[in-house]
Amino acid sequence: MSTRFLVLYWFPRDDDREPRLGIAVPKGSGTAVERNRVKRRLRETWRDRLEDIPPGRDYVLIARPALGETLQSRDSAWLGDRLEEVLGKAAA
Repeated sequence: MSTRFLVLYWFPRDDDREPRLGIAVPKGSGTAVERNRVKRRLRETWRDRLEDIPPGRDYVLIARPALGETLQSRDSAWLGDRLEEVLGKAAA
């Protein structure tokens, strides 16, 4: 599933444990400091919504280059909305 800012892949697992997350931020998104900042904010947003995410799956979240630039002027609620948007597409 993809949106303007995020791409989400999910893979089923054989157990019903808590969902795991892998994050990728391409080099085109900025310097290492900027990419790590994006990863930290995505992990934090993911943890805030963990109870709403179905168990038994592994997820890979890929940030598109536009996300890093846009996050500099946006708050965590905006990022949460983007994450919910891509998760909503995956649930459909």
